[in-house]
Amino acid sequence: MIPEGLVKETVFGEVVAKANHYMAVLDRNGQRRIIKDPIIREYERRFCKQVATYCNKNIASRFVLYVEVYYCNLQHDLDNSLKTILDCLQYCHAIKDDVYCIAIHAEKHRDPRNPRVIFAIEEKEPTLL
Repeated sequence: MIPEGLVKETVFGEVVAKANHYMAVLDRNGQRRIIKDPIIREYERRFCKQVATYCNKNIASRFVLYVEVYYCNLQHDLDNSLKTILDCLQYCHAIKDDVYCIAIHAEKHRDPRNPRVIFAIEEKEPTLL
């Protein structure tokens, strides 16, 4: 699935879907706002600790993300995991912004003993308009 020649990174642990991990809180002015809960924040920290090659690359050009997600079971939604993965890549400065992502090639797998995410980023040359 991930093309030959691209550097693969593996992040161990089951990816946390962001859709299920937001909390509504009140700010100083009593206004409601949405924040990440501690579970998603901890996943982001663990993700970044495991990323070596892409950490701090700050890719700020068009890119394609290749990702294989291995879950403990197949009850999880792949699309919810993709948002988490893109946000984690931004959090560890692998990418500057997910707005540069032009394509995602994703696969969902089951591995009850070893949930993980394997990914690679293929940078694309900027196009002249």
